[in-house]
Amino acid sequence: MINTTTKSTGAMDRNSILLINIPEKQSVKNQSNIMTLLKNPSIGSSAVASESHPQYNQPQNRASQTTQSDQPQNHTTRQPQYNQPQSRAQQTSQYRQPQNTTQQPQNVQPALTAGQQNTASTCKMPTVKPIPTLLNKVQKGQKTLLSTTALNAVNACFGWNVTDARCDVDVSAFLLGANGKVIGDSWFVFYGQTISPDHSTKFVEGGSADREMIQMDLTRLNSQVKKIVFVLTINDALKNRLHFGMLKDAYIRIMDQSGKELVSFLMTEYYNNVISMMIGELYLHNGAWKFNAVGNGVARDLAGLCALYGVQVVS
Repeated sequence: MINTTTKSTGAMDRNSILLINIPEKQSVKNQSNIMTLLKNPSIGSSAVASESHPQYNQPQNRASQTTQSDQPQNHTTRQPQYNQPQSRAQQTSQYRQPQNTTQQPQNVQPALTAGQQNTASTCKMPTVKPIPTLLNKVQKGQKTLLSTTALNAVNACFGWNVTDARCDVDVSAFLLGANGKVIGDSWFVFYGQTISPDHSTKFVEGGSADREMIQMDLTRLNSQVKKIVFVLTINDALKNRLHFGMLKDAYIRIMDQSGKELVSFLMTEYYNNVISMMIGELYLHNGAWKFNAVGNGVARDLAGLCALYGVQVVS
């Protein structure tokens, strides 16, 4: 069972990996606190991309609410401040209230429709990274053998670009058994838990070409692990009404120890009703590792994916 912590740069104690709490389908992430995900009973029933669109309604207490008063003279409007994408906390703009006046009820800003962006956002756009040369591309749904010889280690490298500066994308890896579930709550590698219990699978920042990377030493991998699923998620997607329609150039490429590309997959489909993407997976077949270009998105956040893959969470 997992306890939550919040985002940090170091590896976490395996007995205190992730506190997954989810109030109102929201997640909180910043540089000093590893992600706190608040448990929500409705997570398990979230729709997949092929079903109905998620409802981007007005989450309570979201930072985009504004308070208003009658138009007092000489009032000062405080502009909202935005931090970098790693720690976004949109502040509430307020009117300075004159003495002896009565504040009017709050006027909640209407929710944005899918695909509509917050034009008031002043978040700095992250640097655009060109797509590296992909030598052995496969199509969505295609499965391929990684190598005809034994593999000792591989790296899964990821990249993407965004069209909305608020999109903060993260990579996670779920280490699954034959039943399609994690073999234990700690068998889930991401920025908050950077290494698996057997020290075979490690999350690292990408190099000059890629944004993030999952390194895998297959010789140390627990024999119960039959599949490793790689997922892209958008931080605070539900809270900020973000979706994969705001991404582009997303890819995964599997490299061997020498840096040679074994296989790659470039996404071409980006939907407004998707907030998490199973971009690809490695799986064992007749004793050999194969790659599956999944490319399927769901309307679940990271906590919802944890529930999907059997990671037990506590409030």
